Amino acid sequence: MALVLAFGVVLLVSVSLSGVAARTVLSTALLFLVAGALIGPGGFGWVAVPADGVFVTGLADLALFTVLFTDGQRANLRALRDGWRLSGRALGLAMPLTMLGIAVPAHYLAGLDWTIALLLGAILSPTDPVFAAAIVGRKEVPARVRGLLNVESGLNDGLALPFVLVFLAAAAHEDPHPGTIALELVAGLALGIVIPAVVTTAWRLRVLTAEPRLHALGPLAVAVILYATCHLTHANPYLAAFAAGSTLATLDPYAAERFERFGDLLSEITKFAALLVFGALITPERLLDLSAGAWVVAVLAILVVRPAAMALSLVRTRLPTPERAVVAWFGPKGFASVVYGLLALQSGLPEAQDLFDLVAVTIALSIVLHSSTDVPVAKALRVEPPDNLPSGGDEDPLDRRAP
Repeated sequence: MALVLAFGVVLLVSVSLSGVAARTVLSTALLFLVAGALIGPGGFGWVAVPADGVFVTGLADLALFTVLFTDGQRANLRALRDGWRLSGRALGLAMPLTMLGIAVPAHYLAGLDWTIALLLGAILSPTDPVFAAAIVGRKEVPARVRGLLNVESGLNDGLALPFVLVFLAAAAHEDPHPGTIALELVAGLALGIVIPAVVTTAWRLRVLTAEPRLHALGPLAVAVILYATCHLTHANPYLAAFAAGSTLATLDPYAAERFERFGDLLSEITKFAALLVFGALITPERLLDLSAGAWVVAVLAILVVRPAAMALSLVRTRLPTPERAVVAWFGPKGFASVVYGLLALQSGLPEAQDLFDLVAVTIALSIVLHSSTDVPVAKALRVEPPDNLPSGGDEDPLDRRAP
């Protein structure tokens, strides 16, 4: 119950300060991360969260799935088709360059052998723009910037998983079963398209009519069914989540629109809960045990490798230089890296603990830097943060609308 109480208190504080956060470098994500560190074993010791437990992995997995499903509904088929050239460069060139760019200093500076270094690169290659909400969530920002970051993060989470599994198997001297991994990838994509397509087709029957106030629960039901099906069949759940959100937005825009506000709140809740728990895993002992070389790798991964990889992938494109710089900078490490880092920790590898500590530090550093720079960067793009937020006594006009 201590963890639940802490979550409620931090949630209340974050909501109360969210208006300030929308105008300044204050980040609600950072509040939950710091709060988790304070209540965990490295702080006051109020809660003990085992990193190798099912609870942590399950919560991070659920948060990632929820965020991807919600983000997928911002990228319908038309948006994917219009931005496929930039997204293809990000996924096909920037992502492998990021893997290699992290692996090289991890080998030479942190002393990891090449297999473990490549595993680290695969774990830290996915991006998560949920920590750059002032960029991805603002319609005033150029659509190509928002679309590129959204599609890149939505697809690279699932695409990184096969590499993580292959390098994990190689490090454990096991057969990686590439055929099985490929099948899981295809199955996730297929389920993410077929399940929402079948449901949206059924919704067109006259006998199936939803009460207006329950419309938002339809996409939620699709997400729950998909999540369970993926885990029962071992299909790739992250590709499935983004594909399902995109399919739903393409075939039934009305349902996606009705779900949007509820979905955003749901993804925020799961994100905050996962951040609180993840923060509790970060202790001073783990930070102090890292070598100087490992710290340099974490800094390079964020400040050099990602920006350079994305900048190279966007060479000779029509994207203006300021927008190219924004896309290159916002490559935050998020829930995919948490999930894959926990997979490595639970693998039983001799280097598992050191690897997870390096992953955890990189993610924490990324959250601090990226979630506190979204508003300044938005201002640089001449996108001002909202200045008409209601005060405590004001009523949201949306709440007065009929469903």
